[in-house]
Amino acid sequence: MQNDTVHQVPPVSKQITTEPTHQAMRKPYNSVLAAIGNTPLVALDFASQGTIYAKLEYLNPGGSLKDRSALFMIEQAEQAGLLKPGGTIIDASSGNQGIATAMIGAIKGYKVIITVSEKISKEKMDAIRSYGAQIIVCPAIEKIEDPQHYHSQAVALHKSMPNSYMPNQYFSTLNAQAHYKLLGPEIWQQTHGMITHFIAGAGTCGTVSGAGRYLKEQNPNIKVIALDAETSYRATGGNPKPYKVEGIGIDWDTPMLDLNVIDEVLPVSDANAFAMLKTLAHKYGILAGPSSGAVAWAGSEYAKQLKPTDIAVMMFGDSGRAYLSKNLYI
Repeated sequence: MQNDTVHQVPPVSKQITTEPTHQAMRKPYNSVLAAIGNTPLVALDFASQGTIYAKLEYLNPGGSLKDRSALFMIEQAEQAGLLKPGGTIIDASSGNQGIATAMIGAIKGYKVIITVSEKISKEKMDAIRSYGAQIIVCPAIEKIEDPQHYHSQAVALHKSMPNSYMPNQYFSTLNAQAHYKLLGPEIWQQTHGMITHFIAGAGTCGTVSGAGRYLKEQNPNIKVIALDAETSYRATGGNPKPYKVEGIGIDWDTPMLDLNVIDEVLPVSDANAFAMLKTLAHKYGILAGPSSGAVAWAGSEYAKQLKPTDIAVMMFGDSGRAYLSKNLYI
């Protein structure tokens, strides 16, 4: 009988291994775009009878899980004839989708314009500009219908600019479809179908709903847990208040929030998310972004109730290197 102490590695009966050809000896890629995905799972020894993995999405070329959705949405638009050579990609972003879009646009030869809220980190803004994209900084307004909101400004710019395409990550279901087709199968394969809990932040809700739907189709008993900011539009019943964590927060009604897939939406405070960042960095050597702090907080809470046969996967969406100027880690 297993005691209440932690274990860092699953028992032999459920050991998850990675074939050498999968990562350590993978073949050279013809493009940075082909290197998107296949990010590792790393076990964290939270106090639990179960096994808890962090999926390190900051090891994607653009530094976040948004590489997946941005590439999928752009290539779908190309195939549909919505994005043509010489065109301009315009989107609103809290940072990471904008970085991914700027990177992909540079490779594919598109002009890119990203609108952002003034609350995003300086590092994210610098990264978008470093790929040659234009960035428009908008006021940190909570209500998306306000004309000054960064999403509203992207929509207006798209409508006024010929030969432009807006992926519209906040409302296009292609966002969720990207994670259904790419992320979900990857996690299922990496865990050899033994995953029991999927824990992810909810901002656009594309990641948790898309990958969650795929995993539920493989095993309906998998629990899908979404992390929301405790003062978001949804969490407060339509009366949002400012919060500091970037990358999570359900701030408007969105078709991406699939409550048929999500078993639980947990609100998380800035304080709990930020406190976990120091634990991840100082104890585990993982310099993760604030949304990952929120996910890790939920993982540490769920860890207490996991059974020895349970395997939880937490999505760590981006790196703390994008937030160093906020002094969250020292």
